[in-house]
This record gives sequence, structure tokens and C-alpha cells, in this order.
Amino acid sequence: MTSAISEPIKASVVGATGYLGGEVIRLLLNHPLISLSHLTSTSSRGQPLYAHHPSLRGVTRAVFEEYDAETVAKDSDVVFCAVPHGAAIGVASELLSLDPEVKVIDLSADFRLRDAAAYAAWYGAEHTAPGLLPQAVYGLPELYGDTIGATRLVANPGCYPTSAILGLAPLLFHGAIEPKTLIVDSKSGVSGAGRALSAQTHYPECNESIKAYAVASHRHTPEIEQECSALCGAPVTITFTPHLVPMNRGILTVAYADLAPGADPSSLHGLYESFYARAPFVRVLEEGVLPETRAVRGTNFCDVQIVTDKRTGRAIAISAIDNLIKGGAGQAVQNCNILYSLPETTGLMATGVYL
Repeated sequence: MTSAISEPIKASVVGATGYLGGEVIRLLLNHPLISLSHLTSTSSRGQPLYAHHPSLRGVTRAVFEEYDAETVAKDSDVVFCAVPHGAAIGVASELLSLDPEVKVIDLSADFRLRDAAAYAAWYGAEHTAPGLLPQAVYGLPELYGDTIGATRLVANPGCYPTSAILGLAPLLFHGAIEPKTLIVDSKSGVSGAGRALSAQTHYPECNESIKAYAVASHRHTPEIEQECSALCGAPVTITFTPHLVPMNRGILTVAYADLAPGADPSSLHGLYESFYARAPFVRVLEEGVLPETRAVRGTNFCDVQIVTDKRTGRAIAISAIDNLIKGGAGQAVQNCNILYSLPETTGLMATGVYL
């Protein structure tokens, strides 16, 4: 892609006090072609950004503002919506109706599921803007890069689905596994639960421990199934088990499935290399090298590996991401780059912290 940008893209962040909002701001402050317009938080209005994001002290003098839809729409080319699911429906609907040019990148779950009934079943509330669902594009650039640029509403994927789908996509697309045997096991750092306090993420409750949660009921399940089904062209039902591990950030996903009849185990690594040949943020590791979360911490990369268990006839797909970056804020900025015909890597190539 080549850029046709003659002046900075004006961006606002709605819901800017949370972990994802803070990471979006941090990335945008280092983006060469984006300027920040409004950073909103009703509960923290008037406070400097560093009150919630101390690493931004001395970097910007911006303060949190009260959210006003008309002001945000008027002063923004693109709005990153980082409010909780349920609330994002109203914010996105209002902004899109106020200005025919403004674009919205929603980091919540409100527009990820194409079926309003599925949303109601898994999120416990009716979707109040079902008419927008056909307009929303699922914002996984490695799968939908060609259509993201034509939309005004990007549904930024969830962190678990990003890791699972990228780990499995080549196998599903090429029919190399039996989808009905698919099991997805993921382990996430505590920041995936957001900034709100809870007993589960209280330090003494999660430190020095690892535990499964939301077993057979996690809300990201239908999102993973939706995209796996699209990849293989048939309905897919999975077993998905997430785990909470005592680290701040990162997701390691290991997915298991029986090899399809006739699948050649020796060709699978090559399938990954060809499938992701033009995906700048997916790193297919050398055979024998396994993904680990610290290698992607603070980056927009997803490291993937495929291993075949010849004894059991199963494929084992392994992926690692930073849940707050490729699983959230970084992917949102990557989608913004696509919306404005910029190279996907713009503002996102800073190296992470390994130790």
C-alpha cells in the first residue's frame, strides 16, 4: 500500500482510562501520521492522562474529557471505542449517524458476532443495533485485509480469538484437520480481565497459581467458531478452555485436532509459510522453535508453530501474542492503517521487551 495522506489523521479514544485505551493512546502518540483529538472518560474528566497511565507522564499534557458525541464526531476522522461491551453499541451508532465520514474501530465485542441472536445468547442482552452488524467488518487483517479498508465500522477481534484463529487458519483453510475434533486451550495474563477490580484478579487470588475459568462457557467461543467456520466453509463447534496465569500480559494458545485423511504432515509447515507470506505481523517460526509470550511482549506480532504428533495423528498449533497489543490496541492501530491505505506496519514496529 502507498499512502495518500496529506495531513495527519485525527483520532479520538472513547473510554481512555482502561488498559486497552491506554495502549491505544501510547501507540498513537508514536504514530507518524496520526494526531490525537479527544481522549474521553466521564469518571476521570479533567485529570491528566498520567493519572491512569503513568508511563505517559512527560510525554503528553492531554487530559481526559467528558464524552460529547457531536464534538468527537466533528473533530475526528477515526474513533477508537474502548468502552465495555453493551456500551459500545450506543457510542458507535451515534458517531456513525452524526458524521458520514467518521470511522469507528470498536475494541469491544459488540460487533464481532454477525448473528444478533448469538450475541444475545452469549452476552445476556439484546443487540440494540442489529442493522449495523452487516456493515461491520471483522478486524483480523490477516483474513479480512481486503475488506477492512472499505468499511466505516471495524469490529476489532478479541484477544483469545486472535491467538486461536491465527494459529489454526492455514489448517482450516486447506482442510488439513478434522474440525469436529478441535480443542483450543489458552492461557492468558491477568490484564486480559481489564482494569476493573474483581476477586479473581486480586493479587493474592491469582499469584502463584494457574486456573481454568469460564469452562465451556467463555464468551469468546462463538467468535472463534464463527471465524473457524468461515475458513473451512462448514459449521465448526469447538471445545475452548481459557486459563488465568500469574503474569501481566500475553496469551499462549495450543490447539489440537485430528489430521484429515490424506493430510501430509511434512507439508504443514509450508502451508503456514505460504498462508502468512504477506502478513507482516505473523511470524512462522523455524521448525522445532516454539512460541513463547515474552518474545512478543509489547509487540503486534503473533508467533506461530505447527507440530504433528505422528503417534496420535494429531496436529498441534501453537501461537503466542501480547493480549493488549496484537490482541487489542495494536491490532486496532493496524486496522486504522488499512482504513487509510497506509502500510500495516506504520507506527507498530517498535521492538518489545524480552526480559
